[in-house]
Amino acid sequence: MDPFLEAAIEEARKGLAEGGIPIGSVLVCEGRIIGRGHNQRVQQGSVIHHAEMNCLENAGRQKASVYRRCTLYSTLSPCPMCSGAALLYKIPKIVIGENATFQGPEDYVRSQGVQIEVLQDPACIQMMKEFIAARPELWNEDIGV
Repeated sequence: MDPFLEAAIEEARKGLAEGGIPIGSVLVCEGRIIGRGHNQRVQQGSVIHHAEMNCLENAGRQKASVYRRCTLYSTLSPCPMCSGAALLYKIPKIVIGENATFQGPEDYVRSQGVQIEVLQDPACIQMMKEFIAARPELWNEDIGV
């Protein structure tokens, strides 16, 4: 398994253990993780701390030249907000653990020149399916339903 996806999965599991939504993300620059995060909407009472946003926040301010050399990993297809952040900072590649349970605006992101790789990782799919079945109200809140 890709070690960076594994790190994102670890973040997702951390979020679940904290009572949150199991989505994790890492930001990788030249083979090194420079930021990691997980969905913390529940834990922080936040409207914006999806996994990718939390990861970018935890990476700290970076120069534009750094973002342009990064790959963003996420256990789940990024939503419009998180996809927008990747576009804003011109992150050239997003690796997605799965998009079977939720698919963000991947076609639009691709149309903006971002390379997207979807792995359909069984662990990511199972984790989300179990969470959605157990906590549908929290899941629906997270995706704006």
